[in-house]
Amino acid sequence: MQTIVCMKWGTRYPGDYVNRLWSMIKRNTRRPTRLVCFTEDATGIDPAVHVFPLPEINIPAKIAWKPWRKISLWQAPLADLEGDVLFLDLDVVITGPLDDFFDYEPDKTFCIAENWTQPGKGIGNTSVYRWRVGTNTHIFDDFNRDAETPFAKYGISQRYVSGSVDSMTYWPAEWCVSFKHTLLPKWPMNFFKVAPLPPATRVVAFTGKPDPDEAEIGVWPASAWYKKLYKHVRPTPWITENWR
Repeated sequence: MQTIVCMKWGTRYPGDYVNRLWSMIKRNTRRPTRLVCFTEDATGIDPAVHVFPLPEINIPAKIAWKPWRKISLWQAPLADLEGDVLFLDLDVVITGPLDDFFDYEPDKTFCIAENWTQPGKGIGNTSVYRWRVGTNTHIFDDFNRDAETPFAKYGISQRYVSGSVDSMTYWPAEWCVSFKHTLLPKWPMNFFKVAPLPPATRVVAFTGKPDPDEAEIGVWPASAWYKKLYKHVRPTPWITENWR
C-alpha cells in the first residue's frame, strides 16, 4: 500500500481541496494507494481519506499556521506511517502518474522538487517530497526543542529542511513544475497567452497566489492596485480538466 500525506490547517483551504487531491491521486495511481490527511478540522473530507489530528509540535504562535507546521511530520513515530511516504501540498494539481515517485531512487531517504526560484542553491521545495519515516528525526527534535533558532537562521521552513537533512535528491525537473514560476508566460505575454502544460508534467505546484481555483477561471487576487498591472492569468482549461 502506497501512502500519500497532506496537511490541512486553518481556513485557507476547505475540505473540498482534500477531496480533489484524493480524486486526482486515484486517477493517477495504478497500485493500491491511500491518502492520509493531518488536520484539526475534518469537516467535509471524504470518509475514504484516512484522517489524523495535526501532529504535536512546540511552535511559536507567529508561525503556528505557516508552512513551518510541516516540520511536525519529521517526528517518529507518526500516526501509523512507516517506510517511504509521499507528501503533497493541498494546492497542487496532479497531471500525470504518481507511482514513479515511489520507485525513483529507491535507496534515497529524501527526494524533493528543486526550488524553482533558487536553482543550484541546494534548496528543495516542500510542495512535493518523499521521505522515509524515522529518518532525519533531528529536523523535528531540534525545532521542537528550540524553534526560534532555526526560524531566525533560515526564515523559511524548506530552507531549514534543506540545510538540515542528511542528503537530498531532486526529482526529474520535468515531473514537478511551478505554475507561477515555470508555466506562466512572462509579462506582458501572460495577458495574452494561456499557461501551457508540458506533456511530461506530473505535479503542478501553486506557490503563493493564484490558487488553482483562481487560476482556473483567470483570477489573480492582488493586494495593491499597481500589482494588477503585471499579476495576470488567463483562464486555464487544463486545470479544469485535472483539478477535480
